Amino acid sequence: MLTAIGSLTAMGLALGGVLGVAARLLAVEEDPLELELQGLLPGSQCGQCGYVGCSQYAGALARGEAPVTLCTPGGKAVAEQLAKRLGVSVDLSDHVAPVPTYAFINEDLCVGCTRCIKECSVDGIIGANKQMHTVMADNCHGCGKCVEVCPTNAIKMVKIPKTLATWHWPKPQSETLH
Repeated sequence: MLTAIGSLTAMGLALGGVLGVAARLLAVEEDPLELELQGLLPGSQCGQCGYVGCSQYAGALARGEAPVTLCTPGGKAVAEQLAKRLGVSVDLSDHVAPVPTYAFINEDLCVGCTRCIKECSVDGIIGANKQMHTVMADNCHGCGKCVEVCPTNAIKMVKIPKTLATWHWPKPQSETLH
C-alpha cells in the first residue's frame, strides 16, 4: 500500500513539474492595454457592442478598430474612461443614457421553445422544454437578445420601476469652495 501511495505521489509531482515548465515555455503574451481596457468594461458579456464579449471588444479597442461608445451597459461613464485611457476625444453631448430594463415573459404566449434560454448569457431565464419560462429580473442585464429570438413575441423589455430598493442617489457635482 505504501508503494502505491509513493508511486502516485511521485507521478503527481513529476506531471505537475512538467505542466509547470510547459506553462512557462508555452505562455501566450497578452497585451497589457487590452487587459486594462477589459478591466474598465462592465464584464456582462452581453454582446450589445457587436462583439462576442468584453474581451473581444477590449481587443478591438486596443487595436483601434472600434469606437469607445459601443458599451451600452457601461454607458457614458465607461465611454469617458475608455476615451481617457486611450487618449482619444469623444463627443458624448448627444449620448442618451439608456433606461435600465429587464426582460419580461408573457407566460400565456410562451410555448417553451427554449430559444431564449439558449440566448441568455447570464442564465437569467428559467424554464424547461415545452414548459413556460420566466425571467429572474435580478440576473437580467437588459441586453434584449432573448426578445430577438422569441418566435411568439412573448418577451418584451420593461423598465425597472423606481422603488426604494432600485433608486440611487445621483453623484454629487464637484464644486469649488470659496
